[in-house]
Amino acid sequence: MNSCLVIIPTYNEFENIHSIIDAVLKQGTHFAVLIVDDNSPDGTGDEVKILQAKENRIHLIQRSGKLGLGTAYIAGFKYGLSKGFDFIFEMDADFSHNPNDLPRLLNACLQGADIAVGSRYVKGGDIKNWSKDRILLSYGASLYVRTITWMPVLDPTAGFICYNRKVLESMNLDKVKFIGYTFQIEMKFYALNLGFKIKEVPITFVDREKGNSKMHANIVSEAIKGVMQMRWRKMTGYYQ
Repeated sequence: MNSCLVIIPTYNEFENIHSIIDAVLKQGTHFAVLIVDDNSPDGTGDEVKILQAKENRIHLIQRSGKLGLGTAYIAGFKYGLSKGFDFIFEMDADFSHNPNDLPRLLNACLQGADIAVGSRYVKGGDIKNWSKDRILLSYGASLYVRTITWMPVLDPTAGFICYNRKVLESMNLDKVKFIGYTFQIEMKFYALNLGFKIKEVPITFVDREKGNSKMHANIVSEAIKGVMQMRWRKMTGYYQ
């Protein structure tokens, strides 16, 4: 059975942490979960320690403070590779990504994809509980990214992903510089430049019901500037 590690970055996710961990582990005994907690003041990391004592498929990295989404995932990737996991996943803690879709992403990789992306914008994908303005902004951002980078991915900002370990082994993860949501774009861009195949799997993205959104204006600014930097870096051979 292929071993799978699901990386979930957290900051003040106490309300969700029990249920999201339980939901991931219910996907099968080959699934484990790694919480990368940025010193949550609400005690998220401490709660994970309590759960760890009862279940050895729960892993934890506790960091000194808010160091960014990208660095959390990079730390998780390095941890997963060092522990020998065959497939490494990204997902959110707030149930905007449905844990029941994890086997579908895994199956896409088992059938030949190097990376499986849970996509809102392929046929069959959907978004729930977003305003029309927010949907248009998100779709417009995806169109902007595809126009600048030429990536053949309809949902380049998606953060629900399954990686075959060979993809992450082939990357110099220290080259991935963006720490906000632009990190998601850069990882896909880097992988495509290395010749890996991405498969988009339709999912329904549901806005969080508990806790607070981590979205802020700096994320949008980073994305606008970041895709231009990526295109320039590609021209200089940075992603090889």
